[in-house]
Amino acid sequence: MQATAYTYDSETRSGSVLLDDGTPLPFDAAAFDAGGLRLLRPGQRVRIEVEGESEARRVVLVTLHTF
Repeated sequence: MQATAYTYDSETRSGSVLLDDGTPLPFDAAAFDAGGLRLLRPGQRVRIEVEGESEARRVVLVTLHTF
């Protein structure tokens, strides 16, 4: 699934993404680390993997979207 980086805190390695429908979805350090990134800037297109449904939905991987 694709999204756009919305927020990122380099100290906690956590933040949030905006899904293409505008829904914000937070991610934690484990999801950030799983993608192998070192830095993320707001506005970057990312690829995410999500587990769960509705309110239990959570991001388990954040990595850069490559074309």
